[in-house]
Amino acid sequence: MKGRPPGKSGGPARGGKPGGNKPAGRSGAPGRARGGAKAASARKQDGDRPFKPGARSVGKPRTKAPVARAAAPAPAVAAKPNPAKGVSLDVRQYRVQADDDGIRLDRWFQRHLPDVGFNIVSRWSRTGQLRVDGARAAPGDRIAEGQMIRVPPAEPKVAAADKPKRVRVIDLTEDEIAYVQDMVIHRDKQAIVINKPPGLATQGGTKTDEHVDRLLDGLIFDAESRPKLVHRLDKDTSGALLLARSSRSAAHFAKAFSSRTARKVYWAIVIGVPSIDDGMIELPITKQPGTGGEKMHVDEEEGLPARTRYRVIERAGNRAAWVELQPYTGRTHQLRVHMAAIGHPLVGDGKYGGKDSFLSGSISRKMHLHARRIRVDHPDGGRIDMKAELPEHFLNSLIALGFDLSLGDMPLDDEIDRTPTREDEKKAARAHAKQIRKGRRGERRGRGEK
Repeated sequence: MKGRPPGKSGGPARGGKPGGNKPAGRSGAPGRARGGAKAASARKQDGDRPFKPGARSVGKPRTKAPVARAAAPAPAVAAKPNPAKGVSLDVRQYRVQADDDGIRLDRWFQRHLPDVGFNIVSRWSRTGQLRVDGARAAPGDRIAEGQMIRVPPAEPKVAAADKPKRVRVIDLTEDEIAYVQDMVIHRDKQAIVINKPPGLATQGGTKTDEHVDRLLDGLIFDAESRPKLVHRLDKDTSGALLLARSSRSAAHFAKAFSSRTARKVYWAIVIGVPSIDDGMIELPITKQPGTGGEKMHVDEEEGLPARTRYRVIERAGNRAAWVELQPYTGRTHQLRVHMAAIGHPLVGDGKYGGKDSFLSGSISRKMHLHARRIRVDHPDGGRIDMKAELPEHFLNSLIALGFDLSLGDMPLDDEIDRTPTREDEKKAARAHAKQIRKGRRGERRGRGEK
């Protein structure tokens, strides 16, 4: 007979009426078939083994719960951790040290995990991965010594798409590159020091096309970018000029100059001889009206504070003196203005000394001011301490005036050994004994008057 195949329980096909027989109700074969299908579906949903028709006795009431309990249990499977979205199980723990007590959490990351940017720290905070002593923390929270910081593992950096590197065009001739490279007296990964010749401006300006800044492309060497200027020298001043080779070192050196931890020593030949061999000039300076800012002058009321220390190295009779100058502030033309203000202008400085600033004979009419030495802390530790050789006109003038070149490099104050010698100790003991004797004489006079 054609039609649906009969069920496995031997009952007629669903809905069939062979021989006039009626369905046997819910306990009959058709009912069991329907109940078995539903029970199998229930077992599959509960994770049991597939249902096998005929596994239970005929006529047993159909209920879902007993069928599920009667099935054989599935083998035990180890539970997998289910961390919150974005939370990593591989974390790092850091103890807050005394040096970091009271600082912000984001500042702690800048000090100890500089590769982790603020955006990453903020995301860790939002997703609950960043914790201090087990509690969720925000980047602006203050931390205390002894607390434990929970930090997720470092995130792998996504490789940036390869971009064509920008090719820098160096608009310098081979002679210009050789010219500026010959000035180099020191070079490392963070800094370059050049010996700037007189007559070459540090930066460009009106009617100034030749300057150090334009030549910096010739000092790239093995770096990715040109060096940066961090301070200046006047056009007619020669000597040591510091250049930074990275943004980090530029910020470091700029801070050193603004905080006055960098030391600069200049040599100069001045007209006449100062009456004090070691003195401090403290005169405020400002722009002189009517000069367009090209000239400075001393102004006690409107000027900015300016301090210069000078030391006489040697004198040529009363005609001239070789002096060392140390600026403690960085005002424009400060050394030139200060020496002219005390009556000893620099030789060759007609702007501030007028016609009286020139010496007759073989002495050059160029300005005699040279940045002899620069000393500054290096961003990677240690110090840069360089001396620049004199230009030809300055050296010839020293020789012509009979100065002893070996006397020029005087130690800075912090380089002088202050340890008392045996002679110093004897002088101190004699002075102390003298004070005691004076005191005793005063006591005797006092008793005699009574």
